[in-house]
Amino acid sequence: MRRITALLLGASLIAACSTETPDPSTHESDAARRDAGESGSAAAPHERNAYFGDLHVHTRYSYDAFVFGTRAGPDEAYEYAKGNAIKHPAGFDLKLDRPLDFQGVADHANYLGMLVAMNDPDSPAYGHPAAETVRNGGETQAERQSIFAAMQPYVRYMKDADPSIRTHLNKDIVRSAWSEIAASANRHNDPGVFTAFIAYEYTSAGPGGIYENLHRNVVFRGSKVPDIPFSRLDSFNPEDLWAKMDEWRADGIEALAIPHNMNGSGGRMFEKEYFEGGAIDSAYVEKRSRNEPLAEITQTKGTSETHPSLSPNDEWADFEIMPYRVSTSILSEPPGSYVRDAFRRGLEIEASGLDNPYKLGVIGSSDTHVAAGSFSEEDFWGASGLQTNSAEQRASVPSEPTGDIEAVDDGSGRTYPFTTTITNGGSGLAGVWAEENTRSSLFDGMRRKETFATSGTRMRVRFFGGTDLAGLDLEASDLIETAYRAGVPMGGDLNGGGAPSFLVWAMRDAMTAPLQRVQIVKGWSVGTETEERVYDVACSDGLAVNSATHRCPDNGASVDLSDCSISEGVGATELKTTWTDPDFDAGQRAFYYVRVLENPTCRWSTWDALRAGVAPRQDFPATIQERAWSSPIWYTP
Repeated sequence: MRRITALLLGASLIAACSTETPDPSTHESDAARRDAGESGSAAAPHERNAYFGDLHVHTRYSYDAFVFGTRAGPDEAYEYAKGNAIKHPAGFDLKLDRPLDFQGVADHANYLGMLVAMNDPDSPAYGHPAAETVRNGGETQAERQSIFAAMQPYVRYMKDADPSIRTHLNKDIVRSAWSEIAASANRHNDPGVFTAFIAYEYTSAGPGGIYENLHRNVVFRGSKVPDIPFSRLDSFNPEDLWAKMDEWRADGIEALAIPHNMNGSGGRMFEKEYFEGGAIDSAYVEKRSRNEPLAEITQTKGTSETHPSLSPNDEWADFEIMPYRVSTSILSEPPGSYVRDAFRRGLEIEASGLDNPYKLGVIGSSDTHVAAGSFSEEDFWGASGLQTNSAEQRASVPSEPTGDIEAVDDGSGRTYPFTTTITNGGSGLAGVWAEENTRSSLFDGMRRKETFATSGTRMRVRFFGGTDLAGLDLEASDLIETAYRAGVPMGGDLNGGGAPSFLVWAMRDAMTAPLQRVQIVKGWSVGTETEERVYDVACSDGLAVNSATHRCPDNGASVDLSDCSISEGVGATELKTTWTDPDFDAGQRAFYYVRVLENPTCRWSTWDALRAGVAPRQDFPATIQERAWSSPIWYTP
């Protein structure tokens, strides 16, 4: 009954806050013209709406998704995003509780579509050296791992690899798959109703070629795209991707790149040196800033906001940490691997006399490899198809390891197989403030970094900064119009002036838990060093922030682990406030961003344990606090 009520309330909120579906007479003229890449909507900034989507979806055209059993293609992925059911590789139905506003299928560019072609007797890829292994395995976990291993020399080859390896990549097959991905996005793109972006993943690694995750999703503004994507098989160096994007831009093809899984980069994602060595300079800063305005702060393979070792005074820094380098059990180095650290590094780089290459907006996305993101802890089905489709494979319930897999004791005497999958989660979603639901409008919102990320919830976050916001009437009907006029939104810059004030407005997702608190995270420069602090700025349930500790009192929200029910009547529907930095120094560079926390709810591993009738793992949190992060606002003296 509570869920039904939430559904009805959610529907009413959506009806009250979303733009009206365009009139059919303008549907093919105004919105479609803008989607073709022409000028954006003439709507005023205060009329922008929050749109939610996923820009990191893998289908059968990604070699690893295919190995993991995924046979759904881009069409199925877009149908799922629009609210329709599709099949999981294990055979059960996948369906969202409500449609997304936009999505981008972002299959791996390296070996794009090649494994699909290896199963076609009429394709030249049918005779590929690994094709027989691909065709004759996949039923068991061991077989899938064998296929994955057999493909590694081809999908990861280095510049000094055996030249014969390169001859087995058929670029005509890659072009054909890429053409179908683009055609699918164009078929499903419905300006004003649902936006389908053309995208792909550039899957790079560090100079060593492996285990240093430097992956980016490349998202195109319109329907004009290159005839073949630039991949790691062209170059491992992300700087070469940016150069290629500049070439495309000169030919009228606009795109942006979004790094992800920085947490697994081994400290390489946010460096102060060129990829192949040497201190960065203004040319590096300009090229990176032009091509990478955003970062994916959260997704299924962990959250990359910050790490407890980087932020020891932040009680919430341990949220959904995936501590390993991607696809390994090697611990990743936190410095250079997390977004807040990148913000701080950007201030340090500015202090050295360069511009800041890390003025990044943030989004979330799923990185699903089953063509469908779950975005839900309760309904989490894993992200890797047949690799993680059961609770035993996810190591959320006790089971005996097989083969040479290590056994792990959770501290209670129960045994689990070691797998990094237990660190995965139901994140995340991208939020974009835009005038309308079209490619051009959403892309422009991403370009100006008026974006936010969530861990799967659809709470909405507004954030403005300026010197004249402290006295705003929070109940005024023109509040947002005034905020745009008197300040800058998330993603913006404040240059000089007195102590900045900020307007924060967080609105809950009616289908998830109520809000507990709103925080502003500040980082600032002290000479060539930086510091940070977390300020609670709005509390639920009429509670007040302690001026000495900058913390809200506990609102008493709890979770009953016997059935995962949550406290009733605790928390807020919305939290709205203005806040002035009490520790402002006009001579210090600074950044500010918002973090919003919901009341606690069960983690997916606890839901798995509950359904299996066993106690949750003791070495992982039983509950989490879903959250949202805004893009920062920067202050420059």
